[in-house]
Amino acid sequence: MINEFTKIQWVQRVLWIGIGCQHGTSREFIENAIQQVCRSYHLASSAIAGVATIDTKANEAGIIELCHDNNWPLKTFSASVLNSVEVPHPSNMVVAKVGTKSVAEAAALCAIELNYCPIVQNRQDACSIKSEYCCRVGKMPTHERLLVPKQIFRSEEKAGSVTVAVAVCAIAHRG
Repeated sequence: MINEFTKIQWVQRVLWIGIGCQHGTSREFIENAIQQVCRSYHLASSAIAGVATIDTKANEAGIIELCHDNNWPLKTFSASVLNSVEVPHPSNMVVAKVGTKSVAEAAALCAIELNYCPIVQNRQDACSIKSEYCCRVGKMPTHERLLVPKQIFRSEEKAGSVTVAVAVCAIAHRG
């Protein structure tokens, strides 16, 4: 029963978190990095739709645990797909390590493209489709699709580093 003191908050899950991390980075360290980004940019963690990363991190324990504990889907993309995405902060160091100029930013952008493109049959091609049927996400400038550019977190006490980026899905208003 709802009374006059009950508040109902409804938050659409429109944020995709792109994650890049060193092998063995803990769930806690990844979660703290995401929480810090949410606080710094005034984002509701309840608006997180899922996590995206490179396919070589599909079995990374810290990421798997975090997604499981929060009931977030994990979307992964190959290095070649990620490398096809325009990002504001490409990295030569990331190219040398994993074969793509970006993991966190590109994965977040691929996830929003995949999430709102029901016509996509081949999920690996989700980022390459630039169709008006994709809710114009592919046509929006990168600075509008990427809500938070990559933020890098390192710790002296704990092993690993984490890169976090956040992309926002276009909200379709249905009449």
